[in-house]
Amino acid sequence: MKKILLLSDTHSYIDNGIMKYVNQTDEVWHAGDIGKIDVLETLERKVFVRSVYGNIDDHIVRSATKETNTFICENIKVSMIHIAGKPPHYNKKANALIKMESPKILVCGHSHILKVEYDRAKDILYMNPGAAGRHGFHKKRTMIRFEINGKEIENMEVIELGNRSKLS
Repeated sequence: MKKILLLSDTHSYIDNGIMKYVNQTDEVWHAGDIGKIDVLETLERKVFVRSVYGNIDDHIVRSATKETNTFICENIKVSMIHIAGKPPHYNKKANALIKMESPKILVCGHSHILKVEYDRAKDILYMNPGAAGRHGFHKKRTMIRFEINGKEIENMEVIELGNRSKLS
């Protein structure tokens, strides 16, 4: 069993509120717009990190991450991309990734809108954790925590970190 913390759109911001949950997990999946490499390095000092770069990430972050990341966690295939669209209207890159990899979970970020939805047509669980950072138009800072136990996704919960404008 793996305990996963899914976050996105930190935009160079990481605080004790995020780190509290990082310290309770086996892996962090970061769906892009990391911001500064310091954020990635801070996470990697604590836990195993799987990540992709986002549209705001510079060449330093891009050199440490990938545009897409497909991997197996426990017995579930996962694909991650920063900008994917949403079910059933995925963009071209996300559709190509889904077609090529046939993942059971598609992770993305970018929209700053938290959404988890099972897409029956593509037999895929779409997960966007919203935005954990303070930059953007979102009102609440959010992440998702869950467990993967073999082929099962269990104990999924949304974590609200408070208002975007407030320091925590």
